[in-house]
Amino acid sequence: MTLKEVKEILSADVISGDHDLGKEIKYAFAADLLSDVLALGRGSGVLTLLITGIVHPQVIYASNIFDLGAIIFVRGKRPTEATLQLAIENQIPLLATPYIMFETCGLLYQHGLRPSIAKVKNA
Repeated sequence: MTLKEVKEILSADVISGDHDLGKEIKYAFAADLLSDVLALGRGSGVLTLLITGIVHPQVIYASNIFDLGAIIFVRGKRPTEATLQLAIENQIPLLATPYIMFETCGLLYQHGLRPSIAKVKNA
């Protein structure tokens, strides 16, 4: 699915990277703890979307580690100015949806997006 389809499914606003709406997204990962992103994230390049409520610049640094394709902020959250500037510099599209994380994941899964991590046993 494309970022444009993600935007439409989630009634999302494009914060940055509107020129990247044609980018393909195949997988998604959701986390509100950077330690989870760093421990469990498995980037698939431009195919992976991070779903999060983390709005400070560290989310961009973590996203760069896995070469993620885009970030969508849940619960109507907006990135700080520093986060926005860093995302622009690193060419990481940012979107924001009013849905909570649970709804966001469910809607995207229902439309064919799949998890980017393997199942974790005894976590």
